[in-house]
Amino acid sequence: MKLRILLCLFAFFSTFGVWEASVSELSAQSVIQPPKPKQKPKPKPKPKPKPKPKPRQAKPNVYQQLMNEGQAQYNRQEYKAALTTFQNALAKYPAKQSEVQPWIDKCNLRLAEIAQREREAAEQRAREEAARREREESEKKRQILNRLVANMVRVEGGTFTMGATSEQGSDAAGDEKPAHQVTLSSFYIGKYEVTQAEWEAVMGRNPSHFKGANLPVEQVSWYDCQEFIRKLNELTGKKFRLPTEAEWEYAARGGKRSYGEKYAGGGDVDNVAWYSGNSDKTHPVGTKRGNELGLYDMSGNVWEWCQDWYGNYSSSHQTNPTGPAAGLGRVLRGGSWLYVARFCRLSCRGGYDPGRRFDSSGLRLALPNLQ
Repeated sequence: MKLRILLCLFAFFSTFGVWEASVSELSAQSVIQPPKPKQKPKPKPKPKPKPKPKPRQAKPNVYQQLMNEGQAQYNRQEYKAALTTFQNALAKYPAKQSEVQPWIDKCNLRLAEIAQREREAAEQRAREEAARREREESEKKRQILNRLVANMVRVEGGTFTMGATSEQGSDAAGDEKPAHQVTLSSFYIGKYEVTQAEWEAVMGRNPSHFKGANLPVEQVSWYDCQEFIRKLNELTGKKFRLPTEAEWEYAARGGKRSYGEKYAGGGDVDNVAWYSGNSDKTHPVGTKRGNELGLYDMSGNVWEWCQDWYGNYSSSHQTNPTGPAAGLGRVLRGGSWLYVARFCRLSCRGGYDPGRRFDSSGLRLALPNLQ
């Protein structure tokens, strides 16, 4: 019985201790405490977007493309690069010759084809350039020749006194005598001496010592002049020739319009002629005063070949004379930049070997008509 009572007391007090502990805990929890501040949640960082992987492209077989038919867009450098690659491969792997050699052969073939096309293209360009130059030269020649024909001046026929007329005074030489009457038919004569541009357009070369397109041609013999005239007539269909000595003097005197001057264009040589007193070379044609017919440089600049053989005058009246049948020299008239004023007179004459060339002698053209 005592034992039961002890057990009951033990149980009672054990229960009371648990209850007291519970009450103490509840009391502690029941104390009012300030609320804790709410903390905002940290935003989560946005993940960086991963770059999209580029789609892999199949690496083209360049050399296979090079070898395909119709690949003309590849140039010499690309084929050479391919050839070098194949040759290096063959050197590194000689056992692969049966596979690599055909590609080397194809590259060489393509390179040979390219070289052939390039040669053909270069030849075509050269032909086109030559044709263009030929057209330009032909047009230039045509213009020069047309201008030459347009500059032929008509000299109306008539009768005049040829030789040492009174205005020539004491300067007249023995071969200018006797003065005599000459009758000529109408003809045409060049307004200017033949220029270097005109000579070159016909002959394809310029023999002159003093160079300049509009300078009178010089360093030409009488025979050279005949060859020039032959070719000129082929090109133009005209009948150009050198003037006869009588035609030259009649035109230089001004024909029917003559004022009886000592020089062609007037009595003051400096106004009408390039001669040793005012020059040491040739000058562009037409830069001094012209004569009564509008002809220039018939006194001075360069001597001018005539058609005739040089010979003595006759006192008899002559009609369209052409000079002696033979002689030792052909006639030169007009004087030049190299000679004194006395040689620039209208009646002064000289005779020289037709094969000689001088840097003071040229020519002027004549025509029977313009047809």
